[in-house]
Amino acid sequence: MALPNIDASKLTKTLTTAPKPVPDSKTLTFGKGFTDHMLCIRYTEDDGWSAPEIKPYGPLEIDPAAFVLNYGVEAFEGMKAFRAADGTVNLFRPEMNMRRLSTSAQRLMLPAFDEEQFLECIKELVRLDERFVPSEYGYSLYIRPNFIGTEPNLNLKYSREALLYVYLSPAGPYFPRTVKLHASTTDARAWPGGVGSFKVGGNYAPALRPAMDCVKAGYDQILWLLGDDHYVTEVGTMNFFIFWTTPEGVRELVTAPLDGIILPGVTRDSLLALARKWGDFAVSERRVTMPELVQALADGRVLEAFGAGTACVVCSVATILYKGVDYQIPVDPADPDAVYGPLTARLRSELLDIQYGKTPSPWTVSI
Repeated sequence: MALPNIDASKLTKTLTTAPKPVPDSKTLTFGKGFTDHMLCIRYTEDDGWSAPEIKPYGPLEIDPAAFVLNYGVEAFEGMKAFRAADGTVNLFRPEMNMRRLSTSAQRLMLPAFDEEQFLECIKELVRLDERFVPSEYGYSLYIRPNFIGTEPNLNLKYSREALLYVYLSPAGPYFPRTVKLHASTTDARAWPGGVGSFKVGGNYAPALRPAMDCVKAGYDQILWLLGDDHYVTEVGTMNFFIFWTTPEGVRELVTAPLDGIILPGVTRDSLLALARKWGDFAVSERRVTMPELVQALADGRVLEAFGAGTACVVCSVATILYKGVDYQIPVDPADPDAVYGPLTARLRSELLDIQYGKTPSPWTVSI
């Protein structure tokens, strides 16, 4: 007989007795404040998935010998809920997050789960804490699903117990300005045959020290390079795009391909789809090296560069440090004080209009 999978119809709720005040949107800092409730769903190999439970936000009880604490068996996602002008709340392409979480879980040998039923549980959590969804354009409710191995067992095989849990955090703009990147020639985030294309905690912890060294030096994030040719991969929390004119005179938007090293970002996929729909310039997913970018800057062929991700949405890159030289990236020649380049601003505006329900789209899922 098949073991139980996640069943949203069995969801139970225990409401908080101490509701938190809704923070002023102007005070929001990304990832530092949380709503009243969280969603928890437990799994054991013998009994399958338990009934989903929404309960007051608070600490988890976990065995010191749990797989996640000893071997880093953990995958996660980043999603957002947006409040439209009419007051409704939307999710943006949430099925892609469910699919990516499932793929990451398979890589870590975490159990399979019903993606649609899990998403229904997440929707109910957002409905319950809907008052925390900001109303201001550019603000949102960040949704963080986590999937961890919880079996207390030091035998390094796979975790026969697991926990899916989700919590929510009101969020403001991540980078309300241009950003400065440090192109690292000494450290690597991911490599062929590794787990760069999966959203697992093990990709992020080893990057903390070089990332913090980068911040101390006055830069926002690392632009990760790979190999002797310094292949441009992605930024710490963003996929990386270049808008330039090729040596052949073709205007092109280019980003690294999904070659097993690059995280398949939902925002990345959405921007590529928008740009291809416009048909105003070439859109490519291919390898570009840092020396190629430096040469293009010397030739005056670089028009813009930007990062894209769930947290930042889209943000212009103004500076890249490479081999001790700060290379200035054009933002908007017509406006020296611009925060977004013309293409960056267009992509950001069209994407936000979809997310906030201004532009009808099948990507928008109303709850």
